[in-house]
Amino acid sequence: MKPADTIAAIATPPGRGGIGVVRVSGNALADFARKLTKQLPRPRHATRADFLATDGQPLDSGLILYFPAPHSFTGEDVLELHGHGGPVVMHALLARCVELGARLAEPGEFSRRAFENDKIDLAQAEGIADLIEAASAQAARAALRSLSGEFSTAVRALTDGLIDLRGLIEATLDFPDEEIDPLADTDIVPRLARLRAALASLRTRAREGSVLRSGLTIVLAGLPNVGKSSLLNRLAGAERAIVTEIAGTTRDAVRETIQVEGIPLHIIDTAGLRDTEDVVERIGIARTWQEIEKADVILQLVDARSGVTPADRAVAARLPAGIERVVVENKADLAGLPAARYEEHGQVHLRLAAKTGEGTGLLHDELLRVAGWRGHGEDALLARARHLEALAEAETRLAAADGQLRQLELAAEELRLAQQALSRITGEFTAADLLGAIFGRFCIGK
Repeated sequence: MKPADTIAAIATPPGRGGIGVVRVSGNALADFARKLTKQLPRPRHATRADFLATDGQPLDSGLILYFPAPHSFTGEDVLELHGHGGPVVMHALLARCVELGARLAEPGEFSRRAFENDKIDLAQAEGIADLIEAASAQAARAALRSLSGEFSTAVRALTDGLIDLRGLIEATLDFPDEEIDPLADTDIVPRLARLRAALASLRTRAREGSVLRSGLTIVLAGLPNVGKSSLLNRLAGAERAIVTEIAGTTRDAVRETIQVEGIPLHIIDTAGLRDTEDVVERIGIARTWQEIEKADVILQLVDARSGVTPADRAVAARLPAGIERVVVENKADLAGLPAARYEEHGQVHLRLAAKTGEGTGLLHDELLRVAGWRGHGEDALLARARHLEALAEAETRLAAADGQLRQLELAAEELRLAQQALSRITGEFTAADLLGAIFGRFCIGK
């Protein structure tokens, strides 16, 4: 354990509540506890105590818990002070801790100390923040799997496999004069194949978890009066956007977040795309294009009565090529057509009626497909962008190694780089400035 100064923070959310918690972490906190409460509680037992000011008068009364090092969250001595949850009381108790020699903790500093003292790895630390911020029960379960070490265990299993394979290759290179075919007479090829399959499976689980964590941003785009606002209202289950027969009603982006199988879908209704002399509407259209550029999925709405018109095709031609697009033929009820999903020239079309709700189930299913969702996410691992980047790099390196097996020196180097990419996930090869950026996004007291 590294020597460290004492830190303190209010660990419960701002506001008023029945209970509030001040957390303290540092070295040799036994004297700290005695000065604050005139007692040293038994380790890991909740003990009734008065929290005393400098003059010995009670600031508050509640419970104190003492976790001596190294058997604590941070690996240091930890005190938890459970008092009444009013902001005045909590800040008075925190100020008393500062008087006793603590300093105010930085965001995420408790978790960072746990990481630096080898109590958790970096993926587990991020799992703490993700569990706190989880927007659905599925996301919370996925975050808990990462916090419990399931993600890290899978990554380490891959890393161990890479180390073993590198050792086998290095041993083969050490005996170049042996009359053997290293690919035919060793286990190199099947081992690499198994590693690639395991990595592909882990990437799939991580991608699902990434979707659970951040969701999809979905922009409703199209000509005026094709039913974008009606579709937003249908998906939201409330009248969130104004719907009239007058073209150009929507002037600014209207946002709503819904959940489908636990996945947050951030839906943005935008101004109808057309040429106009109305200054305000033109500003709204410019903002529409800005939202389109940031979308994960574009739902291009068209009128089912007329189908895809030349004007619709002109809009489609301007849409970014790298963003998934689904053509939604709305007003199927007015066209007398059934809800359906079909593909035309490789483009997915959905026919539905936003007004009646017919076909919206098809839209939900399509959005889950676009998200790469396989089921209910029971084995998803809540992953961040940096995790996905590291897994993608490792997969690229393994593919390169597979292509270099006739030149084992090159294959060995690709395997080393793959191992290094995977180790960044758990924090074994992570720069200090990146650690600062990661833990700096945590809340105070974690």
